[in-house]
Amino acid sequence: MIEPSEPAATGVLGPPEDVKPARLPVPCGLGRVLVLAVVFVCAACGLVYELELVALATYLVGDSVTQASVVLSVMVFAMGIGALLAKQLRCRAAVGFGAVEAALALVGGTSAMALYAAFAWLGQSRSALIGFSLAIGVLIGAEVPLLMTLIQRVRRQDAGGAVADLFAADYVGALVGGLAFPFLLLPCLGQLTGALVTGGVNAVAGGALVLWLFRRDLSVRARWALLTANVVVLALLVAGAVLATPFERAARKAVYGSAARVAVQTGVQEVVMTGGTGAGARAGRGRKGSGRPLALYLDGRLRVSADTEFRYHEALVHPAMAGGPHGRVLVLGGGDGLAVREVLRYRSVRSVTVVELDPGLMRLARTDPGLSALNRHSLSDPRVRTVTADAFTWLREHGAAGGRGAARYDVIVSDLPDPGITASTKLYSQEFYGLAVRMLAGDGRLVVHAGPPVARRRSFWTVDATLRSVGLRTVPYRFPGRFTDFSGGPDRAVGLIGPLAPDASTPGGALAAQATGQRQHWGFLLAARQPLRPGVATDAPPLVTVTAAALRAAEREATHDRITGLLPSTLMHPRYR
Repeated sequence: MIEPSEPAATGVLGPPEDVKPARLPVPCGLGRVLVLAVVFVCAACGLVYELELVALATYLVGDSVTQASVVLSVMVFAMGIGALLAKQLRCRAAVGFGAVEAALALVGGTSAMALYAAFAWLGQSRSALIGFSLAIGVLIGAEVPLLMTLIQRVRRQDAGGAVADLFAADYVGALVGGLAFPFLLLPCLGQLTGALVTGGVNAVAGGALVLWLFRRDLSVRARWALLTANVVVLALLVAGAVLATPFERAARKAVYGSAARVAVQTGVQEVVMTGGTGAGARAGRGRKGSGRPLALYLDGRLRVSADTEFRYHEALVHPAMAGGPHGRVLVLGGGDGLAVREVLRYRSVRSVTVVELDPGLMRLARTDPGLSALNRHSLSDPRVRTVTADAFTWLREHGAAGGRGAARYDVIVSDLPDPGITASTKLYSQEFYGLAVRMLAGDGRLVVHAGPPVARRRSFWTVDATLRSVGLRTVPYRFPGRFTDFSGGPDRAVGLIGPLAPDASTPGGALAAQATGQRQHWGFLLAARQPLRPGVATDAPPLVTVTAAALRAAEREATHDRITGLLPSTLMHPRYR
């Protein structure tokens, strides 16, 4: 005879040993609210840690898409590992959660400082970035199983309802953390102090929950251990916040090789200038106390070196001034005023419009003694009109007016960041060049800085294909730049900075530069509606680098490495990497 089976259990299953009711100092309803409030705070802190890693990695390495993908994918993977490891702590969920939060506060709070230190003194931060992503991900992943156990110990409910409450608090906290990072922490505290403050909030929330609400579940030894751990973590975070400014100064000195003469956060980017303030193309050389020529860094990337910038700006501007009138000139980017300086060397230039996103950079170009001497006070010339705007947006707004017959530009100079930087890809897109063509006179010329044609050959020729896709004829050319061996993001291929950089001004440094790096070139594309023949304008001023013969040779060298069959880059399908 077959015995009848036991009737199926209905409702909620009896709690296992690790979900026994907690002895709380407050009513269960209030205790549940407090647990969910801590879930909210921890979720906000966790998302701040993620965003801080992405932002700092983008700043230090470049290529925001790649850095975001690496950080987020590694962290999500690590969160899964953390969730599995947390199963071993459910029998002592309160102690486990307290230990996890103390560790997370310390690791997450100091992550920005540690990454910047690795970059400044070790020359790279990729390994540290992956290590911190893994560690923070494991700790964040361990939170949810432990919090689920704690919330069930406050008041039992069905698993679906508990998960819904927990995730609702978690997602709302993530929203607050995601908005607080760019709009509050970053502008008010900066990356270093912002991460340290977030770690302090994390430690206080986790410690308060365990040491007060669940204190009756802790042994005396566990209580003192957690209290000591949280006090030590908070002390370290406070010490870090106090030392953040001198630490940043020391790290900046290590990165830039000499004390930064100017270091400002403009709201768009960090602008740092090192070296002297003497006049001329080699400002700073020989000035007492300067040590080096003037150098301008934007978000850590070397943009201008007074030793070599004249070669770059001559090669960028003067070929475009040949082959037709050049009375009206549009400069896209170029907030340092150096491209404008070359344009104004032509007496026939009547007006120059500069469209630059960063007003702080243009203000420094006008007022800083070193930079204004280097650009010969070009932005203060009465023929120059400056506009603070995104180049893409400005072309889009003014393109319609240009299409109705408004005065167009004889020359457009695109002096923009390298196309390999994710934020700049739209400024090298088919749509961008289509807007630029509408602003170009019938016989006008457009010149584009298209990145290093040797180190990033495919990217260079993709810019060429994109210009051709909007109906322009192109002439590629390249001029030698400087030695490089920097393994960071694409736009950092302008040379080493900091203590790892060989000083090419000394014989030993020059040999080291040649031994450790490859010969770098600046790549340019000259474009127009009609066929072009590169040359120098008849009214050109005396030039150091650019001659008709040098341009012909530069064109032959660049064309020799042409890659055919490439597709243009568009907003929806960027092809630069």
